[in-house]
Amino acid sequence: MSRTLRIRWVIAPAVAPRPLINCNRCGGVKPYQCSGKFRVNANGKRIDAWLIYRCTDCNNSWNRTIFERCNRRDIAPALLAALERNDPTLVRHYGFDAVALRNRVGRIEESPEVTVRKEPLDGRPEGATALWLELRLDAATPLRLDRLLAGELGISRSRLQAWEARRLLAIEPCGAKALRRPVRDGMVVRVDLSGESGRDAVVSAACA
Repeated sequence: MSRTLRIRWVIAPAVAPRPLINCNRCGGVKPYQCSGKFRVNANGKRIDAWLIYRCTDCNNSWNRTIFERCNRRDIAPALLAALERNDPTLVRHYGFDAVALRNRVGRIEESPEVTVRKEPLDGRPEGATALWLELRLDAATPLRLDRLLAGELGISRSRLQAWEARRLLAIEPCGAKALRRPVRDGMVVRVDLSGESGRDAVVSAACA
């Protein structure tokens, strides 16, 4: 009888995406990194707010618009206060929004580095013969699913491919070449480990 260990992996990008911008100091396109600071300007009842980025080579600044000529009464007081104190959670909200940043500048540079927090949901590692992994994303990442699973389970990508070929590994939603595509929020990965060598090590890595 299969004994399934259910775990939620909460995946967070470790490095914010960097816009590729023509730097007027360097004289070419350079990656700019988020400074972690906002700039807020009040002109009467109008508010402008930007997230500040810096050229990785010369430290030249670029301001990413958050609000432009926005009426003060249309901005929640708590949000305005968070902007003014450079609230880290708000910085992360805007800084890690790769879709919005790409829409703003066109080209961005993304890092596959992530941190993974593993939360047990049901079952016990001892004697587990199957894994059920729920993948939740804190923000989008370009990291491929096979690289995530191989790194976190301590196995090779070729072994993952062998599991898939033997139908020991299932991915929902499946899609074509799901292992080679970036991790998506809400994915579920099922692995049948019954009869597999090194099963205990894989189970231990899944929850460590």
